[in-house]
Amino acid sequence: MKISVFGLGYVGCVSAACLAQDGHKVIGVDIDENKVNIINSGRSPIIEKGLDEIIKKVVTTGKLVAVTDSREALNNSKLSIICVGTPSNDNGSLDLSYIKRVCSEIGAHLRKKDNYHVVVVRSTVLPGSVEREVIPTLEKSSGKKAGPDFGVCMNPEFLREGTSVDDFYNPPKILIGEFDKRSGDAVVEIYSKIEAPVIRTSIKVAEMVKYVNNAFHGLKVCFANEIGNVCKKIGVDSHKVMEIFCMDTKLNLSPYYLKPGFAFGGSCIPKDLRALVYRGKRHDLELPILGSISRSNENQIKIGIDLIMKTKKKKIGIFGLSFKPGTDDLRESPMVELVETLIGKGYKVKIYDENVSIARIYGANKQFIEKEIPHISSLMCSSIEEVLEESEVLVIGNNSEYSRRIPKLIRKDQIMVDLVRIVKNSNKIRSKYYGICW
Repeated sequence: MKISVFGLGYVGCVSAACLAQDGHKVIGVDIDENKVNIINSGRSPIIEKGLDEIIKKVVTTGKLVAVTDSREALNNSKLSIICVGTPSNDNGSLDLSYIKRVCSEIGAHLRKKDNYHVVVVRSTVLPGSVEREVIPTLEKSSGKKAGPDFGVCMNPEFLREGTSVDDFYNPPKILIGEFDKRSGDAVVEIYSKIEAPVIRTSIKVAEMVKYVNNAFHGLKVCFANEIGNVCKKIGVDSHKVMEIFCMDTKLNLSPYYLKPGFAFGGSCIPKDLRALVYRGKRHDLELPILGSISRSNENQIKIGIDLIMKTKKKKIGIFGLSFKPGTDDLRESPMVELVETLIGKGYKVKIYDENVSIARIYGANKQFIEKEIPHISSLMCSSIEEVLEESEVLVIGNNSEYSRRIPKLIRKDQIMVDLVRIVKNSNKIRSKYYGICW
């Protein structure tokens, strides 16, 4: 394919060189004439392992050329990749001026071009930026419409400085946020020689994934550092601890727990977090990440309560009281706190939890239920039907088998508040539906 790459900084230079090595005809565009001259001389303008050799080869074979003339680049390509910078403003917001300027240039050239052209944003931009800024700018300057006249995609990069060439050819995924299928097909084609899962999704999801990646990477670094600071104070080998920690790919480094939903609870996580933070305080350590986890968890409970209160209904049915499905453990269950708050505010609450109902009779938590939460125990119902009959709002508190029956049993006049995403497609629910963070 004939490709133009706008912006020959770190991402643009690596992308242009690697795409050219894969056999595409690539024209790199940059306003910096010195950078353009360096590339055309067969050298890399940035220090990156293996990049000098690739640029020398693809420039010699004519697969890559750099120019300052955007019109020339656009007229001689079928797909344009935007790789310009998106620096921070003083208040932390993104400066999209470079993106807008490039889009205006591309749009102006598209106005005079008859052939269908695809514009791909590879620069890092916040969700909604392509829809609110890129597409309107392209449409205004070109006088054309996205979709029928030109394509648009979001294609985030996941390149690490120092290993970017290897990362380009061995990515964990190729992520394409597409305006439509025709746009996405063109981007799939340019990566045809790379073996990796291709994920095609909406533009906003693709924009957001990049930020989630970087936020999590920052979190991991700081988390490991805080653990290391505690370990040093108490005479423990922090590297050995984290080495063993990272061996667990079932829970620690895995999708487990990384699903948006309600708060955590149980007899382990809350207690152990408090103990670790307390130990840090004894050694005069500031642990802002570890110390904020419980506060963040409490905030998620508040969000769930607020979601129920916004329905303006007073009769609330709760399905699932234990802190997770398949257990009767109510110790520090966020659902217990939610119910207690609702009761205190005058709501009429009915609860069904199959495992807790059994525990009330002879389970290990029978004593806890009778002594700690007798007021809640009296609200337990013996059947799903009893809760359904007397409730205006149905709250799904955990992903139990009985909870999965509720979407089929709910009446049209009832409201569902889903704290665990038991419903994957809310359009199929015949009543009003609210998810806690979706």
